[in-house]
Amino acid sequence: GMQSHLQALLSLYKLFCPEQVTITLPGKTKTYFKNSEGPWKAAITAVRQRNQGTSPLSQAVFLGTPQPQSRKRKWNAQLVIPASSTNTSNLEEDREKNCVYLYSTNKSFPVEQLQTFPQLLQNIHCLEFPSQMGSVLTNPLLLHYMNCVKDESIYLRLYYWMGQMLQEECPWCVVDNPYEKEFKSFLETIYKAECFLQEGFPACEEFLYKTLPLWDGFCCRSEILRLVSWIPLSSSSDIKSYLYNPLAQLFFTSSIYFKCSVIESLRELLQNWLSCNVIQEDSEFSS
Repeated sequence: GMQSHLQALLSLYKLFCPEQVTITLPGKTKTYFKNSEGPWKAAITAVRQRNQGTSPLSQAVFLGTPQPQSRKRKWNAQLVIPASSTNTSNLEEDREKNCVYLYSTNKSFPVEQLQTFPQLLQNIHCLEFPSQMGSVLTNPLLLHYMNCVKDESIYLRLYYWMGQMLQEECPWCVVDNPYEKEFKSFLETIYKAECFLQEGFPACEEFLYKTLPLWDGFCCRSEILRLVSWIPLSSSSDIKSYLYNPLAQLFFTSSIYFKCSVIESLRELLQNWLSCNVIQEDSEFSS
């Protein structure tokens, strides 16, 4: 029978090879297959209109995701540790006076008061991460804490926030994004945090794999290639399809400076892989 998913498949065949489908299909069919050419068409249209001197309307280019709502906010506001709300409310103070705590040692240490490494060691058991996870990237003490305490919830919070920020602010994924300089600074902050931790962020790896096919090789070039050098080691098929193939298309059509930059980034990537393997083997040998 004419089931909806079969109609969608036949309509897709009829779109590319109309001579192969001779039956009449209904005009309105449920969409089961996303148009992979949508991002490219939107980007090409935006470039064409920009070259003609007319400003195009903002279009979503990020792999079919909707255009994020414009919001007026100060950049890097989430990279500063906010003041803790604990012990500042009179209501909470009254509640503390009237309640008996069975575990007094569980009292959290305000993270904005963390200034020195000895403070981190003394309060590492009662440290509570800030509500704005982006502030972790610019605080070496909190990065030390992430290295020492392998709390999965901390990583999940950081990766979710980072993934959302990268997706919503990427200049070549959202047409006419005026925050290219701020985005460069954000990528540089992520890179410095990765160098400090000596490992790449999965959210950053996912962002690179999704956006490299759409990247023009020019916007945020040095920052993107630096992030490429911290992609975690994975299967060769994934590396080839998600990393090498998009870079190869740019490599063969770009200047000698770009070619050297890509080779330098891949050399650093190999060095980081070797360093991680040496660390893992040393820990296994010592145990």
